[in-house]
Amino acid sequence: MTIISEDSGLLTFINVFTVSPDNQQKLIDLLTQATDLSVRHTKGFVSAALHRSLDGTKVTMYAQWQSMEAYQAMRGDPVATPYLTEALAIATFEPGAYNVAGTFTPQVTDQ
Repeated sequence: MTIISEDSGLLTFINVFTVSPDNQQKLIDLLTQATDLSVRHTKGFVSAALHRSLDGTKVTMYAQWQSMEAYQAMRGDPVATPYLTEALAIATFEPGAYNVAGTFTPQVTDQ
């Protein structure tokens, strides 16, 4: 389960892929297969969520890991490599590693 909290101690990757609209679903399928067959079985993996842009030009993956070392181990897994190679043949990739800096919820007021 995705945990978005300043004190979770988790490392978050927000990876934005740019793709042509006619390849958006193909990219989602590739990332889903890579995650199902390899990524989710890697020690240190916590969660991932895929997002598609409404205009069809972006796919964003929000993924949480226990550490940078766990993430790097996954990147070296040969099972996921063909899916990621195929994904990068149809999309550009802008990765980013983050820690949660703040979370916000609606303010509750007494009536």
